[in-house]
Amino acid sequence: MLLFRVSGVPVLLAGSWWIGSLLIVALYTPLVTRMLPDAGLGLSAVLAGAFAVLLGLSVLAHELGHCLVALRFGMPVRRVRLFLLGGLSELVRSPRRPQQEALVALAGPGVSIALALVCWVLLLAIPADGAVWLLVAQCAVANGAVGVFNLLPGLPLDGGRLLRAGVWALRGTRSTGTRVAVVGGGLVAVALLGWALWGLAQGSEDRWLRLGVGVVTAWFVAMGATTEFASEGRRSWPEGLSVTDLMRPVLQLPAESPVSAALTASAGRGVVLVRADGVAAGLLDTEAAERLAASAPDSPAELAAQPIRAETVLVTSDSTDEIAEHVNQVPAWQFLVVDADSRPMGVLCRDDVHSALAAPSAYGTGPART
Repeated sequence: MLLFRVSGVPVLLAGSWWIGSLLIVALYTPLVTRMLPDAGLGLSAVLAGAFAVLLGLSVLAHELGHCLVALRFGMPVRRVRLFLLGGLSELVRSPRRPQQEALVALAGPGVSIALALVCWVLLLAIPADGAVWLLVAQCAVANGAVGVFNLLPGLPLDGGRLLRAGVWALRGTRSTGTRVAVVGGGLVAVALLGWALWGLAQGSEDRWLRLGVGVVTAWFVAMGATTEFASEGRRSWPEGLSVTDLMRPVLQLPAESPVSAALTASAGRGVVLVRADGVAAGLLDTEAAERLAASAPDSPAELAAQPIRAETVLVTSDSTDEIAEHVNQVPAWQFLVVDADSRPMGVLCRDDVHSALAAPSAYGTGPART
């Protein structure tokens, strides 16, 4: 469900958020009753619901912190999404430097901790032991918990991203930082389960709340760490392999060439079809060309061209990791590679990139290059 947009970025509320909120209300209502003995079951449930909403708003503020800093660095944000007990700011591309990674990661906890401090100051001006005091205290606790929890050193938490940025800065490789932070994520998940089970064994008053939150958040951290590890594998370029090793030689042909002749001339090369006025009509799509040649072999090859757009052009000066990430994100099967003067150098096919990333050992990979 779309809530609103911030700087053009959609903020969405997933259906699972309601499940998490109902779980919080069910587990937190008995605690409110004990903290406010004069409150009935109805008021306790209302205050527990308010806590769930405040927690959601805290997560939202946290994610907007990430979003705005990322936009400030020129990193497009696809969307901000709230779900179950967490949130996610989905960046279109990853930070290109460890300093950017660190600052984007710090923005969320920074907002949460600042809001917690504001609420604690407000508590000094509000009479204690009342419902209003409890709501403000809940807001302080919610923001403090969101800020501190996300600083734990494991992916996908912000502390894990800070850890990755630190290792990245020290070792010079993002993938090394990811591996260290993924291990941290596993340790955080185990610690959360231990915290939940310890409360259950000790018979603490909040044992069921701890068990529910601990199990769900441990699962979230474990799955997020696994996803980060898999994502890093898809974007890390094997050491010793250059873009020129993968790209196919480029051949320029008139756009009006018969499609059958263009197919014969391609012979494993990338074909740029050029119109009479010198403007590129596109890259020859071999599958479309084969279909067209089967029915009308003398048709102009331009009819089987893949348009050349800004997102399907790669520059040789781009880093290999940036190229790998771009190829994974753009829905095109081939990309034109140009030099700094926009001269065609070759054609890079998505399948060739995926094959290289799926079998890095074939190129003697060690730590991935930056």
